[in-house]
Amino acid sequence: MKSPRPLLFVLLACLLVLPALPARGETTARQILDRVDDLYRGRSAHGKMSMKVTNPNYQRELGMEFWSLGTEKSLVRILLPLKERRTATLKNGSNIWNYLPKVDRTIKIPSSMMGGAWMGSDFTNDDLVKEHRMARDYDSRITFRGERGGQPVIEITCVPRPQAAVVWGKVVVSVRAPDFVPLESLYYKENGALARRLTFSELRELGGRKIPTKMTLLPVDKPGHSTVVSYQSIEFDVELSPGLFTVENLRN
Repeated sequence: MKSPRPLLFVLLACLLVLPALPARGETTARQILDRVDDLYRGRSAHGKMSMKVTNPNYQRELGMEFWSLGTEKSLVRILLPLKERRTATLKNGSNIWNYLPKVDRTIKIPSSMMGGAWMGSDFTNDDLVKEHRMARDYDSRITFRGERGGQPVIEITCVPRPQAAVVWGKVVVSVRAPDFVPLESLYYKENGALARRLTFSELRELGGRKIPTKMTLLPVDKPGHSTVVSYQSIEFDVELSPGLFTVENLRN
């Protein structure tokens, strides 16, 4: 299955100063979607995060350090647990490599394995490389504006445009009004069944801006499965050498 957005690496970088939006009454669905998309995009970033994976068979938690340069280059290294330390994933364009320190091998992920789970999570290798923008690939409209759960909410329903290279039949995005912080994204299959729920929580200041620092991905068709990504730290506008994002550097 292809992804509607590069879910993992979208979670790894939030850098650009967000553009000012018009007053609430003038704001369109497209402008809100651009705001949400740009919240986790940028020129470069460096930080640390954790990823907790739960399924009926086991629970696994990883501590990771990440670097990103634009939307094309990303590097993630595992710090914890110690037995998996130095395991790394490199994204360069549409290519992905994994480094496995236990056997000292670097493996390029073939196209036949792009749908496989990344680090045992509910994210796939395909999620790492796909790049879409909601406002460009979907026709959208505001379908709810009011109060839910004791806070003002704007809901936007997005239907894919005929030529868009996406697989979802519909995506419903909910943001907090009036600051448009994302709350939840629901991804529906073409048959109308809910497939994925991505929620955003624990809003706090990192790197000089307030962002949701916890994201929870629930594959609805896999009961008992979840992946939770939490930021511990993020630095913005850092100077990163392109040489950091090379296959040779994976072993370092």
